[in-house]
Amino acid sequence: MSSVRIGVLGCGRIGRMHAELIARQVPSTQLAAVYDVVEAAAAAVAGELGARHAAAPEEILEATDVDAVAICSSTHTHIDLLVAAAAAGKAVFVEKPLALSLDDVDRGIAAAEVAGISVQVGFNRRFDPSHRYVHDRVATGEIGDVHLVRVSSRDPEPPPLMYLDESGGIFCDMTIHDFDMIRFITGSEVTEVYATGGVRVDPAIGEVGDLDTAVIVCTHENGTISTIDNSRQAVYGYDQRVEAFGSAGMAASENPLTAAAITRTAEGSHGPTLPYFFLERYIPSYLAGWDAFVEMMGGAPSPVTLADGRAPLVIGLAAWRSVREQRPVRIEEIG
Repeated sequence: MSSVRIGVLGCGRIGRMHAELIARQVPSTQLAAVYDVVEAAAAAVAGELGARHAAAPEEILEATDVDAVAICSSTHTHIDLLVAAAAAGKAVFVEKPLALSLDDVDRGIAAAEVAGISVQVGFNRRFDPSHRYVHDRVATGEIGDVHLVRVSSRDPEPPPLMYLDESGGIFCDMTIHDFDMIRFITGSEVTEVYATGGVRVDPAIGEVGDLDTAVIVCTHENGTISTIDNSRQAVYGYDQRVEAFGSAGMAASENPLTAAAITRTAEGSHGPTLPYFFLERYIPSYLAGWDAFVEMMGGAPSPVTLADGRAPLVIGLAAWRSVREQRPVRIEEIG
């Protein structure tokens, strides 16, 4: 097929990254236009990447030279832009979380279904080669019946407090990736959530009503039990690991290092650090995700559907209720 012409809505850190990948690294894609509420930011990205910048989202949504849009703006804008893209008949890549309310998510899903547009949700870790390796070992039955899945997800430093005010908190802005991952690895929906957490990194995080340290236990329909541990601050770098343990063995993903090297001296051995920034860790997965988007535009099914976007939010809302009420929460209690 000819190049997919994409407009990017949102030129913050994530949007800029997607724009750069579309313009420079993903075959069969062309960056057509960019928009941001800060027009100077859109103009800068457009000038650097050879696209035009728009003064309003409608300029991109209504453009005849735009085949699809990437919604990379603030979370609270995702659904309105999804609905507008559906009305314009554009295919959509939309970053996670879809929204912080299930009513909003369901409104977006309904609009996309009525319009019949293709949508891919931005859970990039599904495309990470190491995590996908674990998924594939489970899917082929190589490790037998899966009993336990464990995810460790630890950021090198907390996000700005201003971000936490609108992010939905740790379970919606951080653990939501892990909720998607346990569904992806097990192939089974979550039925019950028990979560606990605290403020162990920065008291200011607690003052805005969030947590910086958490453990979540999820029970799945097929009986698998998943555990997730989160921290907002791992001083040694960006720590992302997944393990599946089954009746015939186990499969696990390990962290890449910044270099495949080692130092040995009389005092002992040591190696390079972990990547410190998520872009260092996950650029290959973002690229693979865009390759899948191009395939979707060519007629393949969405690799990460709107239903896949909704389910982790439900789990995240259940986790928050579990923490606040100090009890396990059934998924049907949330919706």
